[in-house]
Amino acid sequence: MMDEEYILSIDQSTSGTKVLLIDSEARIIHKKSKNHRQLYPQAGWVEHDPMEIYENVKRLIREVMDTSTIPREQLKVLTITNQRETVLIWDKQTGGPVHNAIVWQCRRTTDICKVLKEQGIEAEVKARTGLTLDPYFSSSKVKWLMDNVEGVRERAEQGNLLMGTIDTWLIWKLTNGTVHSTDITNASRTMLYNIHALQWDDVLLDVFDIPSIMLPRVQHCDEIFGTVMDPEIACVGIRISGVIGDSQGALFGQRCFEKGMAKATFGTGTSVLVFTDDLVESKNGLVTSVAWGKNGKVSFAQEGIIHSTGDVIKWMIEDLGLINDISEVEALAESVPNNEGVYLVPAFVGLGAPYWSPETRAAITGMSRGTNKAHIIRAALESIAYQVKDVLELVEEESGIKIKEIRADGGAASNQFLMQYLADLLGINVIVSDMNELSTLGSAYLGGLGAGIWNSQDELTTLNKNLNTYQSKFSAEINGYHTIWKNMVQRVLVTSE
Repeated sequence: MMDEEYILSIDQSTSGTKVLLIDSEARIIHKKSKNHRQLYPQAGWVEHDPMEIYENVKRLIREVMDTSTIPREQLKVLTITNQRETVLIWDKQTGGPVHNAIVWQCRRTTDICKVLKEQGIEAEVKARTGLTLDPYFSSSKVKWLMDNVEGVRERAEQGNLLMGTIDTWLIWKLTNGTVHSTDITNASRTMLYNIHALQWDDVLLDVFDIPSIMLPRVQHCDEIFGTVMDPEIACVGIRISGVIGDSQGALFGQRCFEKGMAKATFGTGTSVLVFTDDLVESKNGLVTSVAWGKNGKVSFAQEGIIHSTGDVIKWMIEDLGLINDISEVEALAESVPNNEGVYLVPAFVGLGAPYWSPETRAAITGMSRGTNKAHIIRAALESIAYQVKDVLELVEEESGIKIKEIRADGGAASNQFLMQYLADLLGINVIVSDMNELSTLGSAYLGGLGAGIWNSQDELTTLNKNLNTYQSKFSAEINGYHTIWKNMVQRVLVTSE
């Protein structure tokens, strides 16, 4: 390669946005980030302002481009990885959202899902989408917007409104309203996409009463989606490719290309994904996910979705005031020899896999007069590991695939206590890359393949090989703690029966 080639990558997450400039050796050259507001209009409701998100994207792109001295012709592609399931509706003429985006964490559609379950719809939804009928996914959120925001249903049926997840919104805005597309991973998380037929499902559109005219085109992750046309951005004309949901992006960024390779992305919540390649139907609280669409082929994974992991630490800092900064967590957890009987069930927005109980709420149990903040913090970190173990045990049971190691990324992956505890609990090694931006890297890899920066997936295995391995020292004592924790979950679990 005579001239270096570069990738501009957008990572639009639940808490904020990052824009990174990445070279053809997959090294981060520049990075800028900015948080956006978390809006809580009612208890259990979570929203984002989509205009704020897009303004942040534009600002960060300008900052990265202004910082960089690379010739513009060496910038080959713009990629997008995003928070999944968060959804919005907007006017196709004005570009204005009809309402704030409803975030994946939001539980306002619990009653909608409950009614559908009572009608016996859940098995049909699961069979078509691989997903559990839960407020977590996008379809019930779209139905809520259609039913509760004045004039939206009429305007949608007239063909004046569009819907999409955050990737779709960003593509539409970046292309100046000329491209209404999503990638197959984000489409598969809406609960409107048939993962067997690989198309939008008319039966489900009827169930949720959503007009098909609102839906974006579905493309594979490595396709060219369009070109940047917003004149306020300094990279007009750059192609858009490498579009993928953040958890699947991390799976690709971790190079989990063989059956049984697993990854856990620790963010606000945690997505545990195990690459199966072929479609494996899930039954007991797991979901079947599209891993990615690449080079004309669709691959699959099994996924367990954990609602609250990193958010537990945020809660201890911002709401309880137990600590001032995340840097204090590890030392405090290690300052006590064990949890001394204190367990935390972090069901702040219900429980995800394998329980899928949106109405269960968080609890701390086992406290005595001798309990101090170190015990609570340790219990919080341990609860993250216990939830991951719940998921992986179920994956092995359902798929028959033995998991030999797990690759970790995201904020909590830097917590050495948690990573070692997880390795000891699982009885397998935990591998952490020295690069935290694995979702972004996955989208960059796919966009680089789509734009011809790399010619094959095999080339990616030579990049970013600095890994930190936490060797498992399997502990029967720790597994005993996990058994107690599961008993605590059963005490607080709210079932749908």
